[in-house]
Amino acid sequence: MPIRIIRQPLSTVDASWAAVGVFEKEPTPPSDLRGTGVESLATRLLAEKEVKGTVGETTAIHDPAGFKAPGILLFGLGPRARLDARAAFSAGVAFSKKLAGKPRGGVAVSLAGLLEADRDDLVSALVEGLAVGMRGPGLFKAEADRHAFEFDLVAPEGTADEVVAELERLSARGEVVGVSVNMARMLVNTPPSYKPPGVIAEVIRKAAAARGVAVEVWDEARIRAERFGGLLGVAAGSAEPPAFVTLEYRGAGDDSPFLAIVGKGVTFDSGGLSLKPSASMEDMKSDMTGAAVAAAAITAAARLKLPVNVRGYLAFTENMTGGRAMKLGDVLTMRNGKTVEVLNTDAEGRLILADALSYAAEAAPDRIVDLATLTGACMVALGTRIAGLFANDDDFADSLAVAADAAGERVWRLPLDDDFKDSLKSGVADLKNVGGRWGGASIAAKFLEQFVADVPWVHLDVAGPSWFDKENSTHDAGGSGCFVRTLVAYLEQSAGA
Repeated sequence: MPIRIIRQPLSTVDASWAAVGVFEKEPTPPSDLRGTGVESLATRLLAEKEVKGTVGETTAIHDPAGFKAPGILLFGLGPRARLDARAAFSAGVAFSKKLAGKPRGGVAVSLAGLLEADRDDLVSALVEGLAVGMRGPGLFKAEADRHAFEFDLVAPEGTADEVVAELERLSARGEVVGVSVNMARMLVNTPPSYKPPGVIAEVIRKAAAARGVAVEVWDEARIRAERFGGLLGVAAGSAEPPAFVTLEYRGAGDDSPFLAIVGKGVTFDSGGLSLKPSASMEDMKSDMTGAAVAAAAITAAARLKLPVNVRGYLAFTENMTGGRAMKLGDVLTMRNGKTVEVLNTDAEGRLILADALSYAAEAAPDRIVDLATLTGACMVALGTRIAGLFANDDDFADSLAVAADAAGERVWRLPLDDDFKDSLKSGVADLKNVGGRWGGASIAAKFLEQFVADVPWVHLDVAGPSWFDKENSTHDAGGSGCFVRTLVAYLEQSAGA
């Protein structure tokens, strides 16, 4: 969608709605409303706390005096001092959801609040939120409940040309990143029967190839030839064969180092013979979030033409209970030759990642990051909004955490001490796939570490933030598309963009 930056008073813009940001606990109306016919109304709404300015709040003013637009939507930005990418993104989602509930004409979105707060860098986050708010999870509804609309971004009169040029760059970036988040959300929200491994691999192949990303899809025979014992073991209980997808975007030349992004792609997880309770399966179409996010981030990098090299490694399978399903006590041989005793078939993600990480490490990347909805233990430790970050390299951990903060997403580093490996000792194999009761997220990460060789590596356990159980004003129920924004920010950071 083309986004224009226009410089004129908001009251003179011809649009179906004008959207204006409001800061929390500020008694004076936004500058766009001062000196207009709605200033006194806005002042009263603020004084009576009918409008509070909290992130996620929206208030409609119909037939505003002196405005060409027949409606003004006030949207909360939170406290001015705490305005960051998370607040700007959430604010964009909130007012976009509000307006997308019905078909609209063009919408004029004021940038005055961001510019007055000297945070024009947050324009991208606002636009990302706008894009995400226009797309709901109702992929199979008979009637659309969300309607995309076009919008212009309105800067104050007199905004310098160089500032406008930067706003155009940031808004274009925001559109790409927001659409990429929606790609990940769409893949996650697709019902399991519509995305068996081979089908979702083909969907990703087409989407990535259309952006100039080189894609290769392996079938079961190739996976067997490549000795992916973990992936084959998990897939054995399903009637659907596994798939393995490699993606490659080269934006920095053949001799430049590359980042490897590895994604867990369990398209439905029943738990296998270690069967989950029924209620715990309801959101298991989301167990391929890591792979969806990796694919979306790489296609975003290609669309943005970032001067980086990045490769994706996506392992897709179902974890089912068919007659050939792996059994407790089975021993699998991974790509790197290590053997693993399976003592819980519901700890399957680490088995398929073991193969993918081993294969990625063989290509000698500069760094590896994997994303996986790996453990409920991480959610117990950090809740549902923060991802656990584990790393064998402090510099890499720090730089990825900086990128997450810049993108408005939350990570928290958890321990990866050597004593966690003690829980993985097996009497019959090199490792077992589960440890003791305590420290489950760290034990799972320690398992993965055995397959990255000596490559600097970060593991993101995104089990919590990958999925929203309930809708509110700043997000939809379902897949979140988490960490697409972080990965793009990290790639830009790596490129010095």
